[in-house]
Amino acid sequence: MDRMTSNRAWRNGRPGSGAGLFSRKGLIRRALRYGGMLVILCAAVLVAGFLIFADSVTSMRPPETVKADAIVVLTGGYQRIEQAIDLLRRGYGERLLISGVNPQTTPGQIRKATRTSPEIFECCVDIGYGAIDTIGNANETAIWTRDKGYRSVLVVTSNYHLARSLMELRRSDPDTDFIGYPVVNSDLKTRAWYSEPDAMRTMLAEYGKTVIAYIRGVTGWSRDQGLRPEGEITESGRAS
Repeated sequence: MDRMTSNRAWRNGRPGSGAGLFSRKGLIRRALRYGGMLVILCAAVLVAGFLIFADSVTSMRPPETVKADAIVVLTGGYQRIEQAIDLLRRGYGERLLISGVNPQTTPGQIRKATRTSPEIFECCVDIGYGAIDTIGNANETAIWTRDKGYRSVLVVTSNYHLARSLMELRRSDPDTDFIGYPVVNSDLKTRAWYSEPDAMRTMLAEYGKTVIAYIRGVTGWSRDQGLRPEGEITESGRAS
């Protein structure tokens, strides 16, 4: 009898404690209970955050009247570039930077694809070949705005990409006023975008990247500059 009592006490912790590691009020069970509650809370916050993010993206509209010193467009499709060039033509900014262009793409190819006159490219368009991601776009744009002395810049990119882009741009260059100009993605125009697998994947992926970018800003965690090494680009802007 004494041996059976001793074995039960060993399983529940020290003899006579009544609250061993695996008992109802034991340390491990409490840790699992509170850990589970924390996981559920984090999941709820992430879901709520996604719903807020999605509502913000789908309700974005370009500002009707806005002017800035210059315009930057973050590459990701010719629709964005065409919109930015149209804004340049209409006087929304005096100069345009196309950031994140593939080093194999020439200005002539962009001009032909967007049906833009050579005069506009020669006078008022700069091509940025250095950026390889959104962080690179921000750093490339910051270098450009400082070199040109611009104080306000209109940022043209897709609506789902705009929040993260502005976050990175303001982090790279807090002294410049960056104004968002969303290009509405065709997949996100309908009210039932969430039933479209491609649109849902795009939104979830961008939301995840936006959360990571926010955490980076809060924690001070830094990563690479998102720029190609100088040696990879020749004077003509093409890859060496």
